[in-house]
Amino acid sequence: MLEPKPEITYSDLIFNPIGIISSPYKEKFGIPRQPGLVTEAQATLTLLPPYNQPETVRGLEQFSHVWVIFVFHATQGQGWKPTVRPPRLGGNARLGVFATRSTFRPNPLGLSVAKLSAIQVQGRTISLVLTGADLLDGTPVLDIKPYLPYADALSQASAGFAQETPPAMQTVSFSALASAQCEQQQARWQTNMRRLVEQILSQDPRPSYQHGQPQGRVYAMRLYDFDLRWHYTPAGIEVLELSSN
Repeated sequence: MLEPKPEITYSDLIFNPIGIISSPYKEKFGIPRQPGLVTEAQATLTLLPPYNQPETVRGLEQFSHVWVIFVFHATQGQGWKPTVRPPRLGGNARLGVFATRSTFRPNPLGLSVAKLSAIQVQGRTISLVLTGADLLDGTPVLDIKPYLPYADALSQASAGFAQETPPAMQTVSFSALASAQCEQQQARWQTNMRRLVEQILSQDPRPSYQHGQPQGRVYAMRLYDFDLRWHYTPAGIEVLELSSN
């Protein structure tokens, strides 16, 4: 006669990261609000022991995209909110947290899809190169799952207030200094830096409540190992510099 299995309690639900993200996004401000909006961005997911075994990714190279389940570690300590103001609605309307992708959740879990550009295996160092990811540097990853087009891409699905891809809201120009610095950084990081900056800033990373404020204020975000600085003009966004200070 089989003995009954012990009942699982909530306290038994303990999750350990299986990997860590290395990303050009060094702070929350400026990260695209959804994956795939900034296609020039590349992140690396490095597996942690004991999951850093070639067997764990065997066959994954057959898939073009993956789902990444991760922890919102930068906002985890701020708790959750029952209602939030989605940026897509201009920050003026409140919706239930479960009707949004807010980071302030009862359990700070995120779900992101990214293009799997490469799987790199060098001894016990196993890394996945992800393109179009919206992940903060240092993000703990809890799981990876292959993207299945027949099940995950539902053409008949409706998406409430976010049915369509948001259009680029700002035109982006570059000062002479910023243009030269983009060329320098492109050589360092092996990425089209000008295109990356354009894609990030065209989404207008400002909080909604700052829209319409007087022009002239200089904004900055940490990207790779430099500060990207820009301001708003009547013609759109002007990138001022890529400062290493």
